[in-house]
Order: sequence, then structure tokens, then C-alpha cells
Amino acid sequence: MKKQYLLLFLLTALLVQCKKLEQLPEATASKEAVFGSEKGLELYANSFYRMLPTANNIHTADAMSDYAARRDVPRFIRPGAYSSNISDNTSASAYDLVALGMMTNDDWNWGWRSLRNVNYFIENNVDPKVPEDVRKSYMGLARFFRAFFYFEKVKRYGDVPWVSRAYDVNDPDLFKGRDSRVLVMDSVLADLDFACENIKLATDPSRSLVTKWVAYALKSRVCLFEGTFRKYHTNLNLTASSAAWLTQAASASKKIMDEAGFKVYDGAGATGSYRKVFTNPGPVPEEVMLAALADPALSVLHAANWYNTSATTGVRFNFIRTFINTYLNIDGTPFTSKPGYETMLFKDEVKGRDRRLEQTIRVGSYKRLNGTTLVAAPPVFTYSYTGYMPIKFSLDDTYYDTRDLNNNAVPIFRLGEVLLNYAEAKAELGTLTDAEWAATIGALRKRAGITAGLTAKPTLVDPYLQTKYFPGISDPVMLEVRRERGIELAMEGFRFYDIVRWKRGELMEMEWNGMYVPALDTPLDLNEDGVMDVAFGKSTTRPASVPSTVTYINVSPIISGAANAQRLKNDTFGEITWLSNIQRKWEEKNYYYPIPQAVRTTNPALAQNAGW
Repeated sequence: MKKQYLLLFLLTALLVQCKKLEQLPEATASKEAVFGSEKGLELYANSFYRMLPTANNIHTADAMSDYAARRDVPRFIRPGAYSSNISDNTSASAYDLVALGMMTNDDWNWGWRSLRNVNYFIENNVDPKVPEDVRKSYMGLARFFRAFFYFEKVKRYGDVPWVSRAYDVNDPDLFKGRDSRVLVMDSVLADLDFACENIKLATDPSRSLVTKWVAYALKSRVCLFEGTFRKYHTNLNLTASSAAWLTQAASASKKIMDEAGFKVYDGAGATGSYRKVFTNPGPVPEEVMLAALADPALSVLHAANWYNTSATTGVRFNFIRTFINTYLNIDGTPFTSKPGYETMLFKDEVKGRDRRLEQTIRVGSYKRLNGTTLVAAPPVFTYSYTGYMPIKFSLDDTYYDTRDLNNNAVPIFRLGEVLLNYAEAKAELGTLTDAEWAATIGALRKRAGITAGLTAKPTLVDPYLQTKYFPGISDPVMLEVRRERGIELAMEGFRFYDIVRWKRGELMEMEWNGMYVPALDTPLDLNEDGVMDVAFGKSTTRPASVPSTVTYINVSPIISGAANAQRLKNDTFGEITWLSNIQRKWEEKNYYYPIPQAVRTTNPALAQNAGW
């Protein structure tokens, strides 16, 4: 890896010295030296990897999603708070900008630098001195990254200009308008097909390089997105083509399942396997296909612990209770089928559930290393608003809780997602069999310790899931596939665009609710270790009944003359609610991101997305 970073640095230095890539920088290699040898192609191709998300990009990307309560309401879903003028949005959380692909001065927004870099390679990778199969392999890699680039653009903006060559400043198409979604996505699919067919690299022990299986995984992801988007966004008049895209998604997924040799990792048992995929120092090779690696020697680290434990860093991401209720009981039955689940205390509701719950949030059994001592670590209300405090990417040692110190690898592509893509595509097509259910949803639930419902498709609708999340879906198979996707991929950066493609943006308006509180001024022991952890009350001073060691949360309607954002639903008891006093509104325009006004001023041929 050190060698790869050095090569990438040298190549970047070579490229940025040119105002135009066609010009040769002084005292550097010629174009022929770069494109005339396999080593030169490798050097250049390493620059493409800068387009991939970092570990921090991934583990923070769900900060704007329907299941995330946080310190503030995203401006994107506050009426009138967001605009096409980037300067108006400067107070938006950086995590929202990542989630929406709006990193200013970068290709995550409306930048095209990375695309030009890829297109320049594609145009010039023609030197016959390099064997054809080698050139095709690197061409496949370049087209993988072009497809990746355009997929991100289409998710955000819909129609965008399709650019297949390296423009210079005098190119007549430099200020062209937007091309149709059909043209762009057909071109993306052609790039992916070429990549799958021609990338020679099939195995990479480091899980840091794009292999042919990663190309198939991206194809699986892209085709599922496009197929469902076209199916549910009927206003596009593209519904008739959705099945073809879903078929492609299923085909790409099945290719990986049958031939790639990956499996659902279960080496740490039901209580540890799932989370190990996200906390291991190196990628878990059985399941992870491509990862954002950490390397302490190179100071390449990330901040998952800091983000998930600090009261001041990040957005204080917590899960809401409505989502936590979707985790099944260990016997495969819905948790919400239990009588009295609505008033169940935290210490009880987290027991006997899908084992992924205890590997995603802090529950009673959770412990952390503090120095050399292993200590109980219940939810901390100086961080959490709801009580459902995430641990999925965090390390169980307080050492990592300050600054960027995490050294665990973060998956970018893994088999778990591929199985879900396959199951969803087949369910949408109405062709998912019991055997396919067992190989996908069943396999993931088996790892999670669930004991029933693993070998046959469900036949009964869960009314809670249907009512709260998908009232338009009456197929029990589709409901369960969507439940599974939310749980298995929680915090991995998929959720916002899942609800976008399903046309369920209204879920972003869901109440931010937390654990049930039975009474005021009554300390609660969240992990049953005999130590009281938190109490909720309305006193401006701590009541005598609440020891000084207990975190005291004031839920009065008014605090210091201002409305209090943290309340109990029934005033003196009930679920915690957070920020219900600030309106959240999903509008049709929110299915796309606005093209920055400054860009449209420069290029008036770019039409704005409706509503912006």
C-alpha cells in the first residue's frame, strides 16, 4: 500500500503541473512514457481511486436519513431553508453535504475534474506497444470509474450532460445542456458491461483495488437503483424499462454469488460476526470486496469513535425508536407483535432480538475498555437524544474517542449488499423463490441468530412495517426485503437514496422518537448493572430523588425562556421526542438536488430541476 500511495502522489504531481493535460510539464515523463507501458498505465489508473468515498464519507453518510435523529434538522428538508445558491447553504452540516454529494470545490458537487481525468486516459490508452488485453483491462478500470462518477451525478441531479471525451477550454460542447437520463444511464451500463468483461484482476487480498467482482457489484447497485427509480417515479414515463434494469441487477448479483467465492462472514458467531465486518483492522476477506483502508503508519485514519461518542463533534446521530422497532425477535416474529411493546423499557425491549441490534447500538451487555479496565457502557445522554446510540463502526476502547484515531477498515462493497440487491430485484420482478430467499435474506438473518423464517418466503404482512413505512406495498416478501435492507445496511450510506428511489421521501418527516420513559424524576438503569444512568424531569435544579451520579435531562416545555426540543410525548411520561418544534417537509423537488445557480449563470443551457 505504501508503494501505491507514493505512485499516486507522483502521478498527481505530474498531472497537476499542466494547465491542459495535452501539454507536457517540464522535466516530467512524456505522454508516450505514460501510455506506452503497463507501468505507466498503472501509475495513471491509481489516480482514479481518489474518486472513491473515504471511511469518514461512508460512516457519516446516513446522518441525513429517515432513521436518524440528530442535533439539528437538515436544511435540505426545512421549508425554504435550502436553495440553488451554494452560499445560502453554508450553514448546512458537512455530513448533509456528503449525503447529498454537495462537497463544494470538489467533484461531489457539480465538479467534473475527475471525469476529465478518466476521459483523457480513455482517449490516449491506445499505444500498441502495450498488449491489447492489458490495455483493455485498464480501459475497463477507467470505464468503471466513469460509471461510478456518473451514477453519483444522476442520483443527485437526474439529467446531466454526458461527456465522453476530455474537453479543452475551446471545445464547442463545453457549455452544452443536459442529456436525457436514458442516454446517460444507457452509457453508464455500457461502461459497466465493458468493465465486467475486461478487468483482468479477479482477486486482491488487500481489498483496496477494483476487481472484476467489484465491477459486477457496482453494476448490481446501479441497476437496482435505476430499475426501482423508474418503477416508482412514474412521472418519468420510464416504467416500461424498469424490469430490464432489475433483470440486469439480478444477473450481476447472481454472477458474484455463483462465481466470486465470497460468503456471509460468520466466524465470530451470532453475537459478533456482523459487527466484526465493520470493526476489524483489515477488511474481512470472506465478505468484503472493496474497503476504505486505514493505515496508522501513513496516518490514514478515520473518526468513527469520535463521531459516535462526542457531544460536540458530528451531528450526534441516534436511531429513532420507530426504526428500532423493525428489528425482529430472535424467533423471526415481529417485535411489534408483542403485547405492550409500546411501553416496554429500554432494558427489556433490546432483549431477545435480532443479534444485529446489539451490534448496531449500545444495549445492556455492551462494555468498553477504559484504560485497562472493561466497564459497562450504557447509552450516554450527553451524546444521545433518543437512547439508541450507535456502535456499528466504533471500537470498544475509549482511547479512540478523541480525534481521528480509528484504524478499522470500512467496507465500500460487500457481499451482504449484493445479496440484498439480488433479493430485491427478484422480489420486484415477482420471481424470488424460496431457495433464493434462503440464499439471501435467510443467510443474513441466520448470521444474526434468527431461528425461523430462513428457508421460505413470508406469507403474512407485518402491519407495523406496512403502516409506518410502506403503506403502498401489500406484498409480504417486498416488505421483508425492505426491512432487511434497512437493518443490514444501517449507517452504511444507502438509506437516503433508498427512500429516494422507492419514492418514499415522506419518511424524512418521521417523528424523532426515543426510548419510553415511565415517569418523571425516576432514575432508570439502562443496562441492569445496579447503577442508575439517567432520569427525566422538569425541575430547574436536580431533585433529591435523583443522585448526582445520574444524568438529569430536563423535559420542561420551556427552558430559560425558550421552547425545549427534548420532551416526553405525554408530557410527564412516554417516548422521548426530539426537535418536534422544527418543521420538516419533504417536497417533490427534493428527489433531486438543485444545480448550483453559479453554474447555470456560467452555462445558461443547463436547465434547473423542477421546484428549485
